[in-house]
Amino acid sequence: MDFGISGKRALVLASSRGLGLGIATALANEGANVLLVGRSGEKLAANAQAINALGKGKADWVWGDLSEDNFVPSMVEAVNTKLGGIDILVNNTGGPTPGTAQDITIDKLDTFFQSMVLRVITLTNTFLPQMKEQGWGRILTVASSGVFEPIPNLALSNTLRGALVGWNKTLAAEVAGFGITSNMLLPGRIHTDRIDELDGANAKRLGKSVEDVREASLKSIPAGRLGKVEEFAAAGAFLCSQPASYITGTMLRVDGGASKSI
Repeated sequence: MDFGISGKRALVLASSRGLGLGIATALANEGANVLLVGRSGEKLAANAQAINALGKGKADWVWGDLSEDNFVPSMVEAVNTKLGGIDILVNNTGGPTPGTAQDITIDKLDTFFQSMVLRVITLTNTFLPQMKEQGWGRILTVASSGVFEPIPNLALSNTLRGALVGWNKTLAAEVAGFGITSNMLLPGRIHTDRIDELDGANAKRLGKSVEDVREASLKSIPAGRLGKVEEFAAAGAFLCSQPASYITGTMLRVDGGASKSI
């Protein structure tokens, strides 16, 4: 299938590793020019070099921290300078610290709200006028399967990512007539460094080994294994494609069938 995004310009947040890097690579493999964002210049430079070596879409990078007050204007400047505009925005953010609902404090809530919700909404609104003017745009927001079934010991994530669900659905209806889609991509247990970190935290909390925690989680996944970043990224690239132009306001789960909700 031709995704129809060769030459399209994509900004992919939190793409120094894991899911963000996977989506950026998948978009570049379809011929899109991608701008990687993260807090590790060394990793970003290496990632961009690896993508460029594939000889398809071009990649560049910019340092960026979602918790910084100047994040949005710095991204606008980088997009204009390095990409010359934007067609695809992938809103991806790091996850907050694990903990229970009773562990949530005002300070924690405010800190992660700024980076996981406010920056995402503000950045999207900043780029929307250009997408409207050109009559084409793709907004993809990576969240978590916790928006369907809250994940134990990830109360902050369940709370904040859930806030983006209503925003995405509302936005999608507002911009559909301009040729812009807005969708959410929800990972289940995709094997990344983040999953290893969370399994370690759960093992410590439960007094079990990491291996036991991992084995128990696999039993809850009908596919019987962790997902691959490439599998998740392929779904993200499709939602950003031309053939997916009639798909908007949706939440696509990539979880091996783990979610029990309809």
